Amino acid sequence: MSDSTPLLSIASVEVTYQNAIVALHDVSLSVPAGEIHALLGANGAGKSTTLKAVSNLLPAQRGQVTAGRIHFDGRDVSGLSPSQLVRQGLVQVLEGRHCFPSLSIEENLITGALGRGARSSEIAADLEKVYAIFPKLKALRRNPAGLTSGGEQQMAVIGRALLARPRLLVLDEPSMGLAPLVVQDIFRQLRRLNQSEGLSILVAEQNSAVALQYADSATVLDAGNTVLSGLAHDLRQRQDIQHFYFGQSVAQAEAA
Repeated sequence: MSDSTPLLSIASVEVTYQNAIVALHDVSLSVPAGEIHALLGANGAGKSTTLKAVSNLLPAQRGQVTAGRIHFDGRDVSGLSPSQLVRQGLVQVLEGRHCFPSLSIEENLITGALGRGARSSEIAADLEKVYAIFPKLKALRRNPAGLTSGGEQQMAVIGRALLARPRLLVLDEPSMGLAPLVVQDIFRQLRRLNQSEGLSILVAEQNSAVALQYADSATVLDAGNTVLSGLAHDLRQRQDIQHFYFGQSVAQAEAA
């Protein structure tokens, strides 16, 4: 991959469920290596569908990309299974904090390394890195994940993804249901990883304020279409971005 080629490229993608329901009409965005890109929009705008298309998870929900192309590191993701994409470095954290509730926090973390055939010494080193990022997890490492708080579970699933050694970390609504201080802490740590290790991140969020605070660039979806994109700093200054969080298009907002 050349320096000018984005790590992830989504070009004019359309997605259909059950051969009948069009969820995405025309979505395009790119994530350069080493950047944080925020995917914004109201509930139902198409954010989760976009991320599932990126990770090739749509077939499990009877969905498919019916137009456009998605490339990760120059390769068409449609030709790779989700597990192959993980081994290539594209690792997604799904919405909803999917921990294994009966396993300890540390056991949950270790499952992230199993798909890459890591040696025990590598796993131990990676665990210490995660514990340095999220010190709470070290204190809770023997506790069943199902008995920890929502914020602690979110840290655990992000930590589990880091054990897979991603090059692109894909996060779906990491702030959902969490207290503002917890959300800020999680985003600060993601930014720290981005800056210290060059980890590329694509994060879907309804919380535009926190996402734009930490992202380098952003794309806004509305009704399955890309409607705004640019540098996060520039988008923070735009008043019309808020209209997408009240179910209005720009045209409707201007007419109101």
